[in-house]
Amino acid sequence: MKNLINDFVDYFNINDLLTQEQILIKKSVRDWVNRRVIPEIDSYNQKHISPVHLIKEMGDIGALGSFIPQKYGGAELDYISYGIIMQELERGDSAIRSTASVQSSLVMYPIFAFGSEEQKQKFLPKLSSGQMIGAFGLTEPNHGSDPGSMETKFEDFGTHYVLNGSKMWITNSPICDIAVVWAKNKENIVKGFIVERSFEGFSTPETHNKWSLRASKTGELVFDNVKIPHENILPNIEGLKGPMMCLNSARYGISWGVLGAAEDCFQTALKYSLERKQFDVPIASFQLTQKKLAEMLTELTKAQLMAWRLGVLMNEGKANPQQISMAKRNNVHTALNIARESRQILGAMGISGDFPIMRHMMNLESVITYEGTHDIHLLITGLDLTGISSFKTK
Repeated sequence: MKNLINDFVDYFNINDLLTQEQILIKKSVRDWVNRRVIPEIDSYNQKHISPVHLIKEMGDIGALGSFIPQKYGGAELDYISYGIIMQELERGDSAIRSTASVQSSLVMYPIFAFGSEEQKQKFLPKLSSGQMIGAFGLTEPNHGSDPGSMETKFEDFGTHYVLNGSKMWITNSPICDIAVVWAKNKENIVKGFIVERSFEGFSTPETHNKWSLRASKTGELVFDNVKIPHENILPNIEGLKGPMMCLNSARYGISWGVLGAAEDCFQTALKYSLERKQFDVPIASFQLTQKKLAEMLTELTKAQLMAWRLGVLMNEGKANPQQISMAKRNNVHTALNIARESRQILGAMGISGDFPIMRHMMNLESVITYEGTHDIHLLITGLDLTGISSFKTK
C-alpha cells in the first residue's frame, strides 16, 4: 500500500512528470510549511490574527513572484513550479496561499506585464523579498462578478490624476504598502494605478468578524480625492483585459493551491480512520469509510492531473481563460467536498481545532467564491460551449 499519510498524495505517480528542480521546490516549500506554518496556524486562525511575519520568510524561500525574472528579484520559475508552491502553501492554510497569490499574480504580475521599467525596478524587488506588501483593488461594494460596472473613478488634471471610490474584500488591504487599483474615467476607459500607502486620502479599514480566512488580513481600499502621480499609472494596458489577465494568473494558482488543503484533509482522515476504533475495529475497516476514502482519493487525483496539464499549457503559452476557469471551479469544488467528507470521517473531532479539517473547510468556502464564483466559472464554460452569453438577461 502506498504511504499516503506521510508522503505526497500521488496515486498516479504524477511526480514522475516533474523535473528534479520542481520536486526539489516541492520538498523545500513543504518542509518550510511543516516547520513554520502548521505548528502555529490554528492559533492564529482561532485568534483572528494574521502571521504577517511569515511574509518575509515566503520571500526568502522564493514563494513570492516565483515566475518574475531574476533581474527584478523573482526566481524566474515556470508555471508548474508556481502551482506547486501554491499547493504546498495552501496545505498549511488558504490564508498563507492567498497572501502569496495576491502578491505574485495580482500585484507583481501587472507591474511586470503592464508597468514601466522604472516601476518594475522600484517595486518588484521589494515585493519579491516581502519587504513590501501589495493588494489588488477590483471588487467593489456594489460590483463583484460585474467589474465592468465599477464606480471607482479617476480624472486627469494634467500634472496628476485624482482617484475617488472604494474597493471591498481586499486581501492584504490593512497591511499593504501599495495597491494596484483599477478605475474608470468619464469615457469609461479602465486604467490601472499603483497607489502608495503614503498618498493622502488613501485608507484601508479592516474587515472583522470573518468565519473564513481568519488568518488573513482583509479590508477595504478607500480613495478620497487621492492624488496619483502620472508615473504611477500602468502605461501598457487599457480596459478590463488588464485585471482579467491578472485574475487568470491567480485563478491558475488557486487551481493548484486548493489541492494542498484537500491533501491535508484527506491525509488527516485516512490516519484517523486507521487509529480510531469503534465496535472493536478501526473505522477504516467499514465499507462506508473506505468508500469515502476511495472517492476522495479518486477526485483528488483527477484534480491533480487537471492542474498538471493546465500547467503544461501555461508553460507553452497555450492555456486559455476558459480552461483556467474550468480548473479553478472544478478543483475548488473538489477540495471543498473532500474537506466535508473528511470531516464526516472524524465525526465530532472534525470540528475541533486539534485537527485542520474545519479550518480548511471554512477557508474553502471563501475560495469557492472569490476570483470568480463557482457559478460564474460554470457560465464561462457554458458560453464557450454554446457561444451564447447568459450573464445578462436583457
